Amino acid sequence: MWKRLLMGVGALVLMSGMARAEIDPNYRVVLLTENFPPYNMAINGKNFAQEDNIDGIAADIVREMFKRAGIPYSLTLRFPWDRIYNLALEKPDHGVFVTARLPEREQLFKWVGPIGPDDWVLLGKGDSPITLASLDDAKRYKVGAYKGDAIAEHLEKQGLAPVTALRDQENAKKLMAGQIDLWATGDPAGRYLAKQEGVTGLKTILRFDSAELYLALNKEVPDAVVQKLQAELDKMRQEGLVDQILNSYL
Repeated sequence: MWKRLLMGVGALVLMSGMARAEIDPNYRVVLLTENFPPYNMAINGKNFAQEDNIDGIAADIVREMFKRAGIPYSLTLRFPWDRIYNLALEKPDHGVFVTARLPEREQLFKWVGPIGPDDWVLLGKGDSPITLASLDDAKRYKVGAYKGDAIAEHLEKQGLAPVTALRDQENAKKLMAGQIDLWATGDPAGRYLAKQEGVTGLKTILRFDSAELYLALNKEVPDAVVQKLQAELDKMRQEGLVDQILNSYL
């Protein structure tokens, strides 16, 4: 009996040691991203940047996550999105962020997140008395949107007639000037764009679509790496650091 017990203890110690050694200290992840304010963006506004020349909510969160996990990485911002998405899909040590975790993508990657939301909302001024139960209720109001954007197209399909602008941030000023009653935009993207125009304190009148954004890692990335990154992100969220980073941009 003692022999079996000692063998069992020895096996547990061996398994514990193997678990600690699962992540190769030389393993390096190649991270790719795009210009998608306020989550990821080149400091110079161009479509190529590397390392510290990239900022944004997701960039800050991902950097801290990898730092805490002790996993080396490189970070590059490129264009177009299709190119970097396919690199992450095909290259064993690659990852891309941020991207929506959709059912049709679930089996294509290993996922770490959520990093943040990508919601579709109707924003109003901070003192707006408007209340809505659905998009249908918004038909009696003047709604501003970004010309050619998926949100504007969705509104049109729902029977609304949005007043479109060539730049989404123009809608923030139009809202404050009373030229539109509501602004259909992304969240947090809309609030970030509004802040760039000096507009703050906007109210979410209706949230009509919702998605969560993630870091998508190639399926060949070791499970130990994925689990370690997820654990560190979970700790960051519990500490309130994820919300702090989000709010620092909004």
